[in-house]
Amino acid sequence: MSKHNIKKGFFDRSLFREALQQSFIKLKPQAMFRNPVMFTVWVGTIVMTAVCIWIAAGGTTSQGSLTYNIIITAILLVTLLFANFAEAIAEARGKAQASSLRKTRAETPAKYIQTPGDIFVEEIKLVPSSQLRKDDLFLCEAGDIIPIDGEIVQGLATIDESAITGESAPVIREAGGDKSSVTGGTKVLSDRIRVRVTTAPGESFLDKMIALVEGASRQKTPNEIALTILLSGFTLVFIIVCVTLKPFADYANTPITIAAFISLFVCLIPTTIGGLLSAIGIAGMDRALRANVITKSGKAVETAGDLDTLLLDKTGTITIGNRKATHFYEVQGVTKAQFVKAAVQASLADETPEGKSIIELSGKNPADHQVQHATFIPFSAETRSSGIDFAQTRIRKGAADAIRDIVCKAGNPFPKEAESLVKQIAAEGGTPLVVSENEQVLGVIELQDIIKPGIRERFERLRKMGVKTVMVTGDNPLTAKYIANKAGVDDYIAEAKPEDKMNYIRKEQQSGKLVAMMGDGTNDAPALAQADVGVAMNSGTQAAREAGNMVDLDNDPTKLIEIVEIGKQLLMTRGTLTTFSIANDVAKYFAIVPALFIASLPSLQGMNIMQLHSPESAILSAVIFNAIIIPLLIPLALRGVSYKPIGASALLRRNLLIYGLGGIIVPFAGIKLIDLIVSNWF
Repeated sequence: MSKHNIKKGFFDRSLFREALQQSFIKLKPQAMFRNPVMFTVWVGTIVMTAVCIWIAAGGTTSQGSLTYNIIITAILLVTLLFANFAEAIAEARGKAQASSLRKTRAETPAKYIQTPGDIFVEEIKLVPSSQLRKDDLFLCEAGDIIPIDGEIVQGLATIDESAITGESAPVIREAGGDKSSVTGGTKVLSDRIRVRVTTAPGESFLDKMIALVEGASRQKTPNEIALTILLSGFTLVFIIVCVTLKPFADYANTPITIAAFISLFVCLIPTTIGGLLSAIGIAGMDRALRANVITKSGKAVETAGDLDTLLLDKTGTITIGNRKATHFYEVQGVTKAQFVKAAVQASLADETPEGKSIIELSGKNPADHQVQHATFIPFSAETRSSGIDFAQTRIRKGAADAIRDIVCKAGNPFPKEAESLVKQIAAEGGTPLVVSENEQVLGVIELQDIIKPGIRERFERLRKMGVKTVMVTGDNPLTAKYIANKAGVDDYIAEAKPEDKMNYIRKEQQSGKLVAMMGDGTNDAPALAQADVGVAMNSGTQAAREAGNMVDLDNDPTKLIEIVEIGKQLLMTRGTLTTFSIANDVAKYFAIVPALFIASLPSLQGMNIMQLHSPESAILSAVIFNAIIIPLLIPLALRGVSYKPIGASALLRRNLLIYGLGGIIVPFAGIKLIDLIVSNWF
């Protein structure tokens, strides 16, 4: 999904028209009932409509003039429409995103493999992508659009994923690794691949994205449910307050109209946050989507805002990822030329960045070191070494312990000088590669993995948020400690195996902490499923994508840091607007209650802080302000309150000052200004 396709502005004309239409559609009772606060306003509007009809039919005039009651009814209706508009504009933005995704998901012809065999002789049948079923095989060649989600089972290809990620640079996907998944709607730029379908029709990655951004599968998060219960409690309290006001008014011989009671009730309940709550939740997922992160539920975004611990892979996240040879150290009795020649010959068939960097560091032309009838020994996780055999020569390069075993088994000593070099390189954050020839150690190659620029500052930012960072690496403890100190992480797991990640996550969760991690391989799937927030790479395996509750379309391992900030911004936006809404009620109380009773109870004059013109203008001003504050806050609800990592206490103080105190001051000023305008009419 292109990033430019999802940044529809708030004032986009088509979105505005769609949201305005939905605002009226959402007035139906079954839709309003989902929001208890606004449902009570809806009931109040119905009651006021009945009062207007009653007065128009010649009913009592004790309820005020018909014009006044119609105005109050209209303002209540507008309040409902504004609240519906806030939710509708957030949903409309999602539908606009879904529309752009549907263009990507157009029906695509697929080269279905009828009789699987050799990749170049198999029988192919052209079928629509909708006819493909899970576990079917299809072929893709240069220029083909991948018809459906799948996993490459044979071949390697360059893929253009710009239709999904917005990133113009092509990526390489290949069979047998952690970068084997392909997404429907992306384009093959080169080579030829055989792909196995991993999803059923209608359940592809794009289908799920479309359902999610349209809001079809969005459920209220636990935080939203809890806040809805709290707001319902406030509403119930103010129902009781308004009901008990009637006998008090009768005792004080103060006639209060139905319009005044309903207006007071509507102004006292937290209508502002009640109208914006759903929009805030939808906008949180929208912000994640704009960051090119697909969340499988709103709960995942919300949880990200409360994270305590973050697990990050070292390679590609903290470090650039491609280790480079930086120095050759020969042992005593071996010449530099002899050592370098052996290192180059051992790397001739090594296609890894490390192997290529050894040849690059040597400054030699590989063609000058080619040998006849050579047998290349590929690297394997079991031997932890690679090399070359030719004539009577056996050259190996690999981890120190692997080469030590080879040398010692042949009855030769492992030089103390080499042992010392290995420890020194590891202590300085490098990776030592020992080279041997005919079971004799020649020297040590130093590989260095460069720490990403600015990563230390990012971890410091997370620390200020109260998030503990943990580096996960397969390096030995010495190297892991050096990198951890240099990068500024709080903890590290060295020589990590899949079960080590799981155990660490469980240990943190047992102590009551929320944990996040990112992964892309099948071996990451258990830990991704166990973590409270599991972010899977879009390029990763199907198992990883299914295990996580978020998918990063950019395949950026540092995206977790951005996700945490998005989650915290969502929670903070909800909290600050709740604070503002409740603080608003204080000002509205001081506007309406003194105005209602001031004629019969002159002693309440001291509470008439705003010196409003009359009871009618006070009620009208408060109700008008209560209505217009909702649309004024819609851009803030959709954009989110700006977040700064300054610590929880400092953040609370700042928000109470801005949105708590501001929530009291703004209505005082707003209601007084509206009263000055309205009083001329009265």
